[in-house]
Amino acid sequence: MPTALLISGSIGQGHDVMAEACADTLRAGGWTTTTVDAMALLGSTAGRAGEAVFRRMHDLPGLYDAFHFAALRPGSRLALLADSAARARLTRQVRVLLDRHRPDLVVSVFATATSAVNDLRAGRPGMRHFVFCTDVTPHRLWVQDGTDLFLVTSEVAACAVRRYRPDAPTAVVPPPLREPFYRAPGRAEARAGLGVPDDAPCVLLMSGSWGLGPLASTASAIADAGPHVLAVAGRNPALERRLRAAAERQPRVHAFGWTDRIPALMAAADLVVTSSGDTCSEARALGRRLLLLDTVQGHGRDNLQHELELGHADVTSARPDEIARNALAALRRPAPAPSPSATPDAWRTAFEAALARVGLTTAA
Repeated sequence: MPTALLISGSIGQGHDVMAEACADTLRAGGWTTTTVDAMALLGSTAGRAGEAVFRRMHDLPGLYDAFHFAALRPGSRLALLADSAARARLTRQVRVLLDRHRPDLVVSVFATATSAVNDLRAGRPGMRHFVFCTDVTPHRLWVQDGTDLFLVTSEVAACAVRRYRPDAPTAVVPPPLREPFYRAPGRAEARAGLGVPDDAPCVLLMSGSWGLGPLASTASAIADAGPHVLAVAGRNPALERRLRAAAERQPRVHAFGWTDRIPALMAAADLVVTSSGDTCSEARALGRRLLLLDTVQGHGRDNLQHELELGHADVTSARPDEIARNALAALRRPAPAPSPSATPDAWRTAFEAALARVGLTTAA
């Protein structure tokens, strides 16, 4: 039975979603899979410190923009030093995993540990290594010599990979979705379960697992203008408390913390207000228009521009009154048809073709 090791990263939720999609497809094809968290491999102290630094950079306006565009994208000395430091801490842990599981395939869906995997390939001729990045412009640390195939979700991203490695083998695949999005309820069913009137305008408001931006005041501003607002805090308990307080004041605000009901919430909504990320692919799969919050710095700016280019999306600043005004306008615009490529068969076919390029298969 073939074996795969998937390396994710617990900064945000998107990496875990991609790792889960790959693991589901592999297991359906008879593989054994193990998923690990690169941040945990760094050690509890270093992992917590790394996440704290990343959060702090995002909290200070322009700081992560500067690091991304001036260091990560060009692959500056600072970026390479950061990668070298992480690789030094990860090499022993990754070696233990490779020796224990003896994987036929490693899939890195997080830039950290990518170089460590490639450094440890000596003596493992049968092992293949995929890198899977859903950003529209993968930065320098994603692209390392020794990777067998780079999975990306747009031709723009493939070009970004070849910026650093002109001969890089790339495969453009449809963004995989969490399995419940492939069988989301209908609009009427979803609304009935949430207590949203069938004839009322409804907005889903969320901004990643961190709940970035002024979501509580935004939820109130939109609801005060008439629509129902399904507001999700993610893994942000302080935001959840503020949303629940807003819901007590304004009954058209429906507050949620961390929830697995996003497919139903999205099915109930006419408009999805969110930051750039994998939620956008989920919204397009269900045929929902997007209003994008300009809150994620660095790669988030690139992803936002790409979503606008794809259409049926608008952008707004992170000021509650402007978000509310833009949301009301977006609710009057036509919604797109569900994305034709958002099917489990489309993703599975693309992933199996990628495996075949390196001599592997999901055939049980």
